[in-house]
Amino acid sequence: MRRPLYPVAAVLVAALGLSACGGGGDDAGSASGDRTLVVDTSFQLTTSDPARMFEPTGQIIDHVIYETLYTFEGTDSTTPVPLLATDEEISEDGLTHTFTLRDDVTFSDGTPMTADDVVFSLNRVIQVKGNPSFLLDGVTVEKVDDTTVTLTTATPDPALPFKLTNPALGVVNSAAVTEAGGSDQEGAETADTAEDALNGESQGSGPYVIESFDVQDQVVLTRNPEYWGEEPAYDRIVLRNTEASVQSVNVRSGDAQLVVDLSADQAAELGGGDVTVDSSPSANVFFVYTNNDPAVSPITSNPDFQEAVRYGIDYSALVDLAGEGSSQTPGVIPTTFLGALDPSDAVERDTDRAEQALAASGISDPTVTLSYPSEIQVNGIDFGDLAAAVQAQLAEVGITVELAPAPVQTALEGYRAGTEEMGLWSWGPDYPDPSDYLVFTPGQLVGLRAGWAAGADPTLEAAATAVSSEFDDDARVDAYTTIQQQLNESGPFYPLIQPAQVLAYSSSLEGVAFNPSWTVDLADIS
Repeated sequence: MRRPLYPVAAVLVAALGLSACGGGGDDAGSASGDRTLVVDTSFQLTTSDPARMFEPTGQIIDHVIYETLYTFEGTDSTTPVPLLATDEEISEDGLTHTFTLRDDVTFSDGTPMTADDVVFSLNRVIQVKGNPSFLLDGVTVEKVDDTTVTLTTATPDPALPFKLTNPALGVVNSAAVTEAGGSDQEGAETADTAEDALNGESQGSGPYVIESFDVQDQVVLTRNPEYWGEEPAYDRIVLRNTEASVQSVNVRSGDAQLVVDLSADQAAELGGGDVTVDSSPSANVFFVYTNNDPAVSPITSNPDFQEAVRYGIDYSALVDLAGEGSSQTPGVIPTTFLGALDPSDAVERDTDRAEQALAASGISDPTVTLSYPSEIQVNGIDFGDLAAAVQAQLAEVGITVELAPAPVQTALEGYRAGTEEMGLWSWGPDYPDPSDYLVFTPGQLVGLRAGWAAGADPTLEAAATAVSSEFDDDARVDAYTTIQQQLNESGPFYPLIQPAQVLAYSSSLEGVAFNPSWTVDLADIS
Protein backbone atom coordinates (compact mmCIF):
# COMPACT_ATOMS: atom_id res chain seq x y z
CA MET A 1 0.00 0.00 0.00
CA ARG A 2 1.30 3.49 -0.80
CA ARG A 3 1.41 5.35 2.45
CA PRO A 4 0.78 9.06 3.06
CA LEU A 5 3.39 11.22 4.74
CA TYR A 6 1.45 11.01 8.01
CA PRO A 7 -1.35 8.78 9.37
CA VAL A 8 -4.87 9.04 7.97
CA ALA A 9 -7.61 9.27 10.61
CA ALA A 10 -7.28 6.23 12.89
CA VAL A 11 -5.35 4.23 10.32
CA LEU A 12 -1.71 4.14 11.35
CA VAL A 13 0.76 2.21 9.21
CA ALA A 14 4.51 1.96 9.52
CA ALA A 15 6.56 3.50 6.74
CA LEU A 16 8.17 1.07 4.34
CA GLY A 17 11.93 1.58 4.13
CA LEU A 18 13.03 2.20 0.57
CA SER A 19 16.52 1.28 -0.51
CA ALA A 20 17.89 1.33 -4.01
CA CYS A 21 18.11 -2.30 -5.01
CA GLY A 22 17.58 -4.49 -8.01
CA GLY A 23 18.81 -3.58 -11.42
CA GLY A 24 18.92 -5.34 -14.67
CA GLY A 25 18.14 -4.92 -18.30
CA ASP A 26 16.39 -1.82 -19.51
CA ASP A 27 15.60 -1.55 -23.20
CA ALA A 28 13.71 1.71 -22.70
CA GLY A 29 16.75 3.95 -22.71
CA SER A 30 16.81 5.15 -19.10
CA ALA A 31 19.10 7.98 -18.14
CA SER A 32 22.41 7.03 -16.52
CA GLY A 33 21.97 6.48 -12.79
CA ASP A 34 18.20 6.11 -12.92
CA ARG A 35 16.80 3.17 -11.02
CA THR A 36 14.56 1.25 -13.41
CA LEU A 37 12.25 -1.66 -12.65
CA VAL A 38 11.49 -3.91 -15.64
CA VAL A 39 8.25 -5.88 -15.43
CA ASP A 40 7.19 -8.49 -17.99
CA THR A 41 3.51 -9.34 -18.36
CA SER A 42 1.23 -10.59 -21.11
CA PHE A 43 -0.74 -7.44 -21.90
CA GLN A 44 -4.47 -7.35 -21.40
CA LEU A 45 -4.66 -3.64 -22.07
CA THR A 46 -6.68 -1.22 -24.16
CA THR A 47 -6.36 2.13 -22.38
CA SER A 48 -5.13 3.91 -19.27
CA ASP A 49 -8.13 6.25 -19.16
CA PRO A 50 -9.70 5.24 -15.83
CA ALA A 51 -13.25 5.89 -17.07
CA ARG A 52 -12.74 3.26 -19.77
CA MET A 53 -10.12 0.90 -18.30
CA PHE A 54 -11.11 -2.49 -16.89
CA GLU A 55 -8.37 -4.95 -17.89
CA PRO A 56 -5.73 -6.61 -15.65
CA THR A 57 -2.71 -4.78 -17.10
CA GLY A 58 -4.61 -1.51 -16.96
CA GLN A 59 -5.30 -2.11 -13.29
CA ILE A 60 -1.58 -2.56 -12.59
CA ILE A 61 -0.77 0.70 -14.39
CA ASP A 62 -3.62 2.89 -13.18
CA HIS A 63 -3.11 1.83 -9.56
CA VAL A 64 0.18 3.76 -9.48
CA ILE A 65 -0.84 6.80 -11.54
CA TYR A 66 -4.35 7.44 -10.19
CA GLU A 67 -5.38 7.22 -6.57
CA THR A 68 -8.72 6.25 -5.08
CA LEU A 69 -10.74 7.22 -2.04
CA TYR A 70 -10.02 3.83 -0.49
CA THR A 71 -7.34 1.18 -0.99
CA PHE A 72 -6.04 -2.08 0.49
CA GLU A 73 -2.85 -2.64 2.41
CA GLY A 74 -0.53 -5.26 0.97
CA THR A 75 -2.15 -8.62 0.38
CA ASP A 76 -5.21 -7.89 2.50
CA SER A 77 -8.38 -7.61 0.42
CA THR A 78 -10.86 -7.85 3.29
CA THR A 79 -10.47 -4.37 4.84
CA PRO A 80 -10.59 -1.20 2.73
CA VAL A 81 -8.59 1.64 4.28
CA PRO A 82 -8.69 5.37 3.46
CA LEU A 83 -6.29 6.81 0.90
CA LEU A 84 -7.60 10.09 -0.56
CA ALA A 85 -10.41 10.03 1.98
CA THR A 86 -9.77 10.30 5.70
CA ASP A 87 -13.01 8.79 6.98
CA GLU A 88 -16.53 7.76 6.04
CA GLU A 89 -19.90 8.31 7.69
CA ILE A 90 -22.95 6.27 6.67
CA SER A 91 -26.50 7.52 7.18
CA GLU A 92 -28.90 5.50 9.31
CA ASP A 93 -30.76 4.26 6.22
CA GLY A 94 -27.46 3.04 4.74
CA LEU A 95 -27.89 5.09 1.57
CA THR A 96 -25.65 8.14 2.00
CA HIS A 97 -21.88 7.76 2.41
CA THR A 98 -20.12 11.00 3.40
CA PHE A 99 -16.37 11.11 2.76
CA THR A 100 -13.98 13.67 4.20
CA LEU A 101 -11.02 14.21 1.88
CA ARG A 102 -7.36 14.84 2.55
CA ASP A 103 -6.35 18.48 2.09
CA ASP A 104 -2.70 17.87 1.12
CA VAL A 105 -3.03 15.93 -2.14
CA THR A 106 -1.64 17.37 -5.37
CA PHE A 107 -1.86 16.22 -8.96
CA SER A 108 1.16 15.67 -11.19
CA ASP A 109 1.11 19.31 -12.33
CA GLY A 110 1.10 20.56 -8.72
CA THR A 111 -2.63 21.44 -8.65
CA PRO A 112 -4.27 20.69 -5.28
CA MET A 113 -7.01 18.05 -5.29
CA THR A 114 -10.46 19.19 -4.13
CA ALA A 115 -13.94 17.74 -3.89
CA ASP A 116 -14.62 19.08 -7.40
CA ASP A 117 -12.05 16.64 -8.79
CA VAL A 118 -13.61 13.69 -6.95
CA VAL A 119 -17.12 14.57 -8.13
CA PHE A 120 -15.94 15.08 -11.72
CA SER A 121 -13.96 11.83 -11.77
CA LEU A 122 -16.72 9.59 -10.44
CA ASN A 123 -19.46 11.26 -12.49
CA ARG A 124 -17.26 10.93 -15.57
CA VAL A 125 -17.07 7.16 -15.01
CA ILE A 126 -20.86 7.07 -14.70
CA GLN A 127 -21.53 9.20 -17.79
CA VAL A 128 -18.87 7.78 -20.12
CA LYS A 129 -20.60 4.42 -19.59
CA GLY A 130 -17.44 2.43 -20.19
CA ASN A 131 -16.65 -1.00 -18.78
CA PRO A 132 -16.19 0.15 -15.15
CA SER A 133 -19.38 2.24 -14.97
CA PHE A 134 -21.32 -0.63 -13.36
CA LEU A 135 -19.29 -0.07 -10.19
CA LEU A 136 -21.32 3.10 -9.64
CA ASP A 137 -24.72 1.90 -10.84
CA GLY A 138 -27.42 3.79 -8.98
CA VAL A 139 -24.89 6.11 -7.27
CA THR A 140 -25.30 9.89 -7.08
CA VAL A 141 -22.11 11.87 -6.39
CA GLU A 142 -22.31 15.36 -4.89
CA LYS A 143 -20.01 17.96 -3.38
CA VAL A 144 -20.68 19.22 0.15
CA ASP A 145 -17.66 21.53 0.40
CA ASP A 146 -14.07 21.58 -0.83
CA THR A 147 -13.08 18.62 1.35
CA THR A 148 -16.34 16.67 1.59
CA VAL A 149 -18.34 14.60 -0.89
CA THR A 150 -21.36 12.33 -0.62
CA LEU A 151 -22.14 9.18 -2.54
CA THR A 152 -25.80 8.21 -2.31
CA THR A 153 -26.81 4.73 -3.39
CA ALA A 154 -30.21 3.63 -4.64
CA THR A 155 -30.20 0.77 -2.14
CA PRO A 156 -27.91 0.12 0.84
CA ASP A 157 -24.54 -1.07 -0.47
CA PRO A 158 -22.04 -2.38 2.10
CA ALA A 159 -19.61 -3.14 -0.74
CA LEU A 160 -19.20 0.51 -1.75
CA PRO A 161 -15.82 1.03 0.03
CA PHE A 162 -14.55 -2.15 -1.68
CA LYS A 163 -15.65 -0.84 -5.07
CA LEU A 164 -13.96 2.50 -4.38
CA THR A 165 -10.57 0.77 -4.23
CA ASN A 166 -10.75 -0.08 -7.93
CA PRO A 167 -8.21 1.91 -10.00
CA ALA A 168 -10.97 2.66 -12.53
CA LEU A 169 -12.42 4.97 -9.87
CA GLY A 170 -9.17 6.90 -9.56
CA VAL A 171 -9.42 10.65 -9.15
CA VAL A 172 -8.27 12.78 -12.09
CA ASN A 173 -7.30 16.43 -12.40
CA SER A 174 -10.69 17.71 -13.55
CA ALA A 175 -9.40 20.96 -15.06
CA ALA A 176 -6.74 19.20 -17.15
CA VAL A 177 -9.08 16.41 -18.29
CA THR A 178 -11.80 18.90 -19.20
CA GLU A 179 -9.30 20.88 -21.25
CA ALA A 180 -8.36 17.64 -23.02
CA GLY A 181 -11.98 17.05 -24.01
CA GLY A 182 -13.27 15.20 -20.97
CA SER A 183 -16.83 15.48 -19.71
CA ASP A 184 -18.79 14.31 -16.67
CA GLN A 185 -22.15 15.35 -18.09
CA GLU A 186 -24.95 13.34 -19.61
CA GLY A 187 -23.97 12.33 -23.14
CA ALA A 188 -20.31 11.90 -22.22
CA GLU A 189 -20.26 8.46 -23.82
CA THR A 190 -19.97 10.29 -27.15
CA ALA A 191 -18.95 13.81 -26.09
CA ASP A 192 -15.90 12.82 -24.01
CA THR A 193 -12.77 12.79 -26.19
CA ALA A 194 -10.05 12.77 -23.53
CA GLU A 195 -8.94 9.15 -23.89
CA ASP A 196 -6.11 9.75 -26.37
CA ALA A 197 -4.76 12.60 -24.28
CA LEU A 198 -4.83 10.49 -21.11
CA ASN A 199 -2.96 7.70 -22.88
CA GLY A 200 -0.24 10.22 -23.65
CA GLU A 201 -0.11 12.16 -20.40
CA SER A 202 -1.68 10.94 -17.17
CA GLN A 203 -3.53 13.39 -14.92
CA GLY A 204 -3.49 11.71 -11.53
CA SER A 205 -2.06 12.14 -8.04
CA GLY A 206 -0.18 8.82 -7.85
CA PRO A 207 3.55 8.23 -7.44
CA TYR A 208 4.08 7.69 -11.18
CA VAL A 209 3.11 9.35 -14.46
CA ILE A 210 3.03 8.04 -18.01
CA GLU A 211 6.13 8.60 -20.12
CA SER A 212 5.01 6.43 -23.05
CA PHE A 213 2.05 4.14 -23.69
CA ASP A 214 1.84 1.41 -26.35
CA VAL A 215 -0.81 -1.29 -25.87
CA GLN A 216 1.09 -3.67 -28.18
CA ASP A 217 4.65 -3.24 -26.94
CA GLN A 218 5.43 -1.51 -23.66
CA VAL A 219 4.39 1.16 -21.18
CA VAL A 220 6.95 3.35 -19.45
CA LEU A 221 6.18 5.15 -16.19
CA THR A 222 8.35 7.77 -14.50
CA ARG A 223 8.35 9.05 -10.96
CA ASN A 224 5.88 11.89 -10.29
CA PRO A 225 8.00 14.81 -8.99
CA GLU A 226 4.91 16.39 -7.42
CA TYR A 227 3.84 13.29 -5.51
CA TRP A 228 2.38 14.26 -2.15
CA GLY A 229 3.10 10.94 -0.42
CA GLU A 230 6.06 8.69 0.22
CA GLU A 231 8.56 8.70 -2.63
CA PRO A 232 8.76 5.37 -4.49
CA ALA A 233 12.06 3.54 -4.85
CA TYR A 234 12.29 3.47 -8.64
CA ASP A 235 12.70 6.40 -11.02
CA ARG A 236 11.20 4.48 -13.95
CA ILE A 237 9.09 1.38 -14.47
CA VAL A 238 9.05 -0.39 -17.82
CA LEU A 239 6.19 -2.83 -18.41
CA ARG A 240 6.79 -5.04 -21.44
CA ASN A 241 4.27 -7.14 -23.34
CA THR A 242 5.88 -10.57 -23.12
CA GLU A 243 4.66 -14.15 -23.53
CA ALA A 244 4.87 -16.30 -20.40
CA SER A 245 7.47 -18.64 -21.90
CA VAL A 246 9.76 -15.67 -22.58
CA GLN A 247 9.07 -14.19 -19.15
CA SER A 248 10.62 -17.27 -17.58
CA VAL A 249 13.81 -16.77 -19.59
CA ASN A 250 13.95 -13.05 -18.88
CA VAL A 251 13.60 -13.26 -15.11
CA ARG A 252 16.20 -16.04 -14.96
CA SER A 253 18.69 -13.96 -16.96
CA GLY A 254 17.97 -10.73 -15.08
CA ASP A 255 16.59 -8.98 -18.16
CA ALA A 256 13.35 -8.52 -16.18
CA GLN A 257 13.15 -8.10 -12.43
CA LEU A 258 9.48 -9.14 -12.06
CA VAL A 259 7.20 -11.40 -14.14
CA VAL A 260 3.56 -12.08 -13.36
CA ASP A 261 2.12 -14.61 -15.84
CA LEU A 262 3.98 -17.87 -15.24
CA SER A 263 2.16 -21.13 -14.67
CA ALA A 264 2.97 -23.23 -11.63
CA ASP A 265 4.95 -25.64 -13.84
CA GLN A 266 7.01 -22.82 -15.35
CA ALA A 267 7.67 -21.34 -11.92
CA ALA A 268 8.79 -24.71 -10.53
CA GLU A 269 11.89 -24.45 -12.73
CA LEU A 270 12.93 -21.09 -11.27
CA GLY A 271 13.04 -21.37 -7.50
CA GLY A 272 16.26 -20.67 -5.63
CA GLY A 273 19.34 -18.65 -6.45
CA ASP A 274 18.72 -15.20 -7.84
CA VAL A 275 14.96 -15.67 -8.41
CA THR A 276 12.25 -15.72 -5.75
CA VAL A 277 8.94 -17.39 -6.55
CA ASP A 278 5.78 -16.56 -4.60
CA SER A 279 2.87 -18.86 -5.38
CA SER A 280 -0.57 -18.68 -3.76
CA PRO A 281 -4.19 -19.24 -4.80
CA SER A 282 -5.34 -16.44 -7.08
CA ALA A 283 -8.74 -14.78 -6.85
CA ASN A 284 -9.83 -16.44 -10.10
CA VAL A 285 -12.29 -19.33 -9.83
CA PHE A 286 -12.73 -21.95 -12.56
CA PHE A 287 -16.19 -23.49 -12.63
CA VAL A 288 -18.36 -25.79 -14.71
CA TYR A 289 -22.08 -25.22 -15.08
CA THR A 290 -24.96 -27.22 -16.48
CA ASN A 291 -27.73 -25.24 -18.16
CA ASN A 292 -30.82 -25.25 -15.97
CA ASP A 293 -33.22 -24.32 -18.80
CA PRO A 294 -35.11 -27.39 -20.15
CA ALA A 295 -35.56 -25.56 -23.47
CA VAL A 296 -31.78 -25.53 -23.87
CA SER A 297 -31.20 -29.05 -22.55
CA PRO A 298 -33.63 -31.50 -20.94
CA ILE A 299 -30.54 -33.45 -19.84
CA THR A 300 -28.46 -30.80 -18.05
CA SER A 301 -31.55 -29.22 -16.45
CA ASN A 302 -32.43 -32.52 -14.73
CA PRO A 303 -31.63 -32.13 -10.98
CA ASP A 304 -30.44 -35.73 -10.65
CA PHE A 305 -28.15 -35.31 -13.66
CA GLN A 306 -26.75 -32.18 -12.00
CA GLU A 307 -26.03 -34.18 -8.85
CA ALA A 308 -24.28 -36.82 -10.96
CA VAL A 309 -22.01 -34.13 -12.42
CA ARG A 310 -21.37 -32.59 -9.00
CA TYR A 311 -20.12 -35.86 -7.53
CA GLY A 312 -18.58 -37.27 -10.70
CA ILE A 313 -15.91 -34.55 -10.98
CA ASP A 314 -12.55 -35.39 -9.41
CA TYR A 315 -11.66 -32.06 -7.81
CA SER A 316 -8.39 -33.26 -6.27
CA ALA A 317 -7.14 -34.40 -9.67
CA LEU A 318 -7.91 -30.96 -11.12
CA VAL A 319 -5.89 -29.32 -8.35
CA ASP A 320 -2.97 -31.62 -9.20
CA LEU A 321 -3.37 -30.68 -12.87
CA ALA A 322 -3.27 -26.97 -12.03
CA GLY A 323 0.00 -27.33 -10.14
CA GLU A 324 1.62 -26.13 -6.94
CA GLY A 325 -0.07 -23.21 -5.22
CA SER A 326 -3.49 -24.04 -6.66
CA SER A 327 -6.36 -25.23 -4.49
CA GLN A 328 -9.89 -26.53 -4.69
CA THR A 329 -12.32 -23.70 -4.19
CA PRO A 330 -15.01 -24.83 -1.75
CA GLY A 331 -17.52 -22.30 -3.09
CA VAL A 332 -17.81 -19.57 -5.70
CA ILE A 333 -16.21 -16.98 -3.38
CA PRO A 334 -12.38 -17.16 -3.38
CA THR A 335 -10.80 -18.46 -0.21
CA THR A 336 -9.12 -15.13 0.65
CA PHE A 337 -12.34 -13.10 0.61
CA LEU A 338 -14.81 -12.30 3.36
CA GLY A 339 -17.52 -14.97 3.45
CA ALA A 340 -15.48 -17.74 1.80
CA LEU A 341 -16.40 -21.30 2.74
CA ASP A 342 -14.11 -23.37 4.91
CA PRO A 343 -12.19 -26.03 2.92
CA SER A 344 -14.14 -28.66 4.86
CA ASP A 345 -17.29 -27.49 3.01
CA ALA A 346 -15.82 -28.41 -0.39
CA VAL A 347 -17.59 -31.08 -2.43
CA GLU A 348 -15.67 -34.36 -2.62
CA ARG A 349 -15.88 -36.86 -5.44
CA ASP A 350 -18.25 -39.76 -4.77
CA THR A 351 -18.61 -41.97 -7.83
CA ASP A 352 -21.21 -44.24 -6.19
CA ARG A 353 -23.40 -41.26 -5.42
CA ALA A 354 -22.88 -39.91 -8.95
CA GLU A 355 -23.91 -43.21 -10.55
CA GLN A 356 -26.96 -43.50 -8.29
CA ALA A 357 -28.02 -39.95 -9.17
CA LEU A 358 -27.61 -40.64 -12.87
CA ALA A 359 -29.78 -43.75 -12.55
CA ALA A 360 -32.41 -41.73 -10.67
CA SER A 361 -32.45 -39.15 -13.50
CA GLY A 362 -33.99 -41.70 -15.86
CA ILE A 363 -31.57 -40.63 -18.60
CA SER A 364 -29.77 -43.50 -20.29
CA ASP A 365 -26.26 -42.96 -21.69
CA PRO A 366 -26.45 -39.15 -21.69
CA THR A 367 -24.30 -37.18 -24.11
CA VAL A 368 -23.77 -33.48 -23.48
CA THR A 369 -21.63 -30.74 -25.04
CA LEU A 370 -19.11 -28.79 -22.94
CA SER A 371 -18.21 -25.36 -24.36
CA TYR A 372 -15.16 -23.31 -23.38
CA PRO A 373 -12.75 -20.70 -24.81
CA SER A 374 -9.94 -22.33 -26.74
CA GLU A 375 -7.13 -19.82 -27.07
CA ILE A 376 -6.77 -18.19 -23.66
CA GLN A 377 -5.21 -19.15 -20.37
CA VAL A 378 -5.89 -17.91 -16.85
CA ASN A 379 -2.92 -18.03 -14.48
CA GLY A 380 -1.20 -20.32 -16.96
CA ILE A 381 -4.08 -22.83 -16.95
CA ASP A 382 -5.42 -23.90 -20.33
CA PHE A 383 -9.19 -24.34 -20.48
CA GLY A 384 -8.72 -27.24 -22.86
CA ASP A 385 -6.65 -29.20 -20.34
CA LEU A 386 -9.33 -28.79 -17.66
CA ALA A 387 -12.10 -29.65 -20.11
CA ALA A 388 -10.37 -32.87 -21.19
CA ALA A 389 -9.91 -33.89 -17.56
CA VAL A 390 -13.58 -33.24 -16.73
CA GLN A 391 -14.58 -35.19 -19.85
CA ALA A 392 -12.58 -38.23 -18.73
CA GLN A 393 -13.83 -38.02 -15.14
CA LEU A 394 -17.51 -37.85 -16.08
CA ALA A 395 -17.06 -40.75 -18.53
CA GLU A 396 -16.15 -42.87 -15.51
CA VAL A 397 -19.66 -42.37 -14.07
CA GLY A 398 -21.52 -42.89 -17.34
CA ILE A 399 -21.72 -39.36 -18.80
CA THR A 400 -20.37 -38.76 -22.30
CA VAL A 401 -19.04 -35.23 -22.75
CA GLU A 402 -18.32 -33.85 -26.20
CA LEU A 403 -15.85 -30.96 -26.13
CA ALA A 404 -16.71 -27.77 -28.04
CA PRO A 405 -13.78 -25.35 -27.90
CA ALA A 406 -14.21 -22.02 -29.68
CA PRO A 407 -12.33 -18.71 -29.97
CA VAL A 408 -13.06 -16.63 -26.91
CA GLN A 409 -15.31 -14.11 -28.66
CA THR A 410 -17.38 -16.89 -30.23
CA ALA A 411 -17.57 -18.81 -26.96
CA LEU A 412 -18.58 -15.67 -25.09
CA GLU A 413 -21.57 -15.19 -27.38
CA GLY A 414 -23.10 -18.52 -26.36
CA TYR A 415 -22.13 -18.07 -22.72
CA ARG A 416 -23.66 -14.62 -22.43
CA ALA A 417 -26.76 -15.66 -24.38
CA GLY A 418 -27.37 -18.61 -22.06
CA THR A 419 -27.40 -21.14 -24.91
CA GLU A 420 -24.50 -23.38 -23.86
CA GLU A 421 -25.55 -26.84 -22.68
CA MET A 422 -22.55 -27.04 -20.37
CA GLY A 423 -19.83 -24.47 -19.93
CA LEU A 424 -16.35 -24.23 -18.45
CA TRP A 425 -15.40 -20.68 -17.49
CA SER A 426 -13.58 -18.65 -14.86
CA TRP A 427 -14.74 -15.71 -12.79
CA GLY A 428 -12.36 -13.02 -11.61
CA PRO A 429 -13.53 -10.46 -9.07
CA ASP A 430 -14.80 -7.09 -10.24
CA TYR A 431 -14.11 -5.99 -6.68
CA PRO A 432 -13.00 -8.12 -3.70
CA ASP A 433 -16.28 -8.31 -1.83
CA PRO A 434 -18.59 -11.33 -1.57
CA SER A 435 -21.49 -9.34 -2.98
CA ASP A 436 -19.76 -9.61 -6.38
CA TYR A 437 -20.66 -13.33 -6.31
CA LEU A 438 -24.39 -12.89 -5.92
CA VAL A 439 -24.36 -12.98 -9.73
CA PHE A 440 -24.40 -16.79 -9.38
CA THR A 441 -27.91 -16.78 -7.86
CA PRO A 442 -31.14 -17.24 -9.88
CA GLY A 443 -32.11 -14.32 -12.09
CA GLN A 444 -28.70 -12.66 -11.81
CA LEU A 445 -25.97 -12.29 -14.45
CA VAL A 446 -24.22 -15.67 -14.28
CA GLY A 447 -27.35 -17.43 -13.03
CA LEU A 448 -29.14 -16.39 -16.22
CA ARG A 449 -26.21 -17.57 -18.34
CA ALA A 450 -26.79 -20.98 -16.76
CA GLY A 451 -30.51 -20.82 -17.50
CA TRP A 452 -31.31 -20.29 -13.82
CA ALA A 453 -34.19 -17.84 -13.98
CA ALA A 454 -35.65 -15.73 -11.20
CA GLY A 455 -38.10 -17.76 -9.15
CA ALA A 456 -36.11 -20.98 -9.50
CA ASP A 457 -35.12 -20.93 -5.81
CA PRO A 458 -37.11 -18.35 -3.81
CA THR A 459 -35.33 -19.14 -0.53
CA LEU A 460 -31.89 -18.60 -2.03
CA GLU A 461 -33.02 -15.46 -3.85
CA ALA A 462 -34.47 -13.99 -0.65
CA ALA A 463 -31.20 -14.69 1.17
CA ALA A 464 -29.24 -12.96 -1.60
CA THR A 465 -31.49 -9.91 -1.49
CA ALA A 466 -31.21 -9.65 2.29
CA VAL A 467 -27.42 -9.92 2.48
CA SER A 468 -26.91 -7.37 -0.28
CA SER A 469 -28.01 -4.67 2.20
CA GLU A 470 -26.29 -6.10 5.29
CA PHE A 471 -23.47 -4.00 6.78
CA ASP A 472 -22.48 -6.18 9.75
CA ASP A 473 -19.50 -8.34 8.75
CA ASP A 474 -20.35 -11.23 11.07
CA ALA A 475 -23.86 -11.40 9.67
CA ARG A 476 -22.49 -11.19 6.14
CA VAL A 477 -20.12 -14.10 6.73
CA ASP A 478 -22.96 -16.25 8.05
CA ALA A 479 -25.24 -15.34 5.14
CA TYR A 480 -22.66 -15.90 2.41
CA THR A 481 -21.67 -19.20 3.97
CA THR A 482 -25.28 -20.38 3.89
CA ILE A 483 -25.80 -19.16 0.31
CA GLN A 484 -22.74 -21.02 -0.97
CA GLN A 485 -23.63 -24.19 0.88
CA GLN A 486 -27.02 -24.09 -0.77
CA LEU A 487 -25.41 -23.45 -4.17
CA ASN A 488 -23.23 -26.50 -3.61
CA GLU A 489 -26.24 -28.63 -2.73
CA SER A 490 -28.66 -27.73 -5.49
CA GLY A 491 -27.28 -25.11 -7.87
CA PRO A 492 -26.19 -25.75 -11.48
CA PHE A 493 -22.65 -24.54 -10.71
CA TYR A 494 -19.63 -26.66 -9.79
CA PRO A 495 -16.70 -24.62 -8.45
CA LEU A 496 -13.47 -26.37 -9.39
CA ILE A 497 -10.17 -24.69 -8.55
CA GLN A 498 -8.37 -21.48 -7.78
CA PRO A 499 -5.19 -21.61 -9.86
CA ALA A 500 -1.95 -20.31 -8.44
CA GLN A 501 -1.01 -16.68 -8.87
CA VAL A 502 2.74 -16.77 -9.45
CA LEU A 503 5.01 -13.78 -8.94
CA ALA A 504 8.62 -14.49 -9.89
CA TYR A 505 11.18 -11.79 -9.25
CA SER A 506 14.77 -10.92 -8.56
CA SER A 507 15.70 -11.98 -5.05
CA SER A 508 17.08 -8.48 -4.45
CA LEU A 509 13.55 -7.01 -4.55
CA GLU A 510 11.44 -6.32 -1.48
CA GLY A 511 7.77 -5.39 -1.18
CA VAL A 512 6.44 -7.68 -3.92
CA ALA A 513 2.97 -8.85 -2.88
CA PHE A 514 -0.06 -10.16 -4.76
CA ASN A 515 -3.33 -8.26 -4.52
CA PRO A 516 -6.44 -9.54 -6.35
CA SER A 517 -7.48 -6.07 -7.47
CA TRP A 518 -4.30 -4.81 -9.15
CA THR A 519 -2.04 -7.92 -9.08
CA VAL A 520 0.94 -6.08 -7.63
CA ASP A 521 1.58 -2.56 -6.33
CA LEU A 522 4.63 -1.44 -8.29
CA ALA A 523 5.13 1.59 -6.04
CA ASP A 524 5.65 -0.67 -3.02
CA ILE A 525 8.59 -2.48 -4.58
CA SER A 526 12.11 -1.55 -3.49
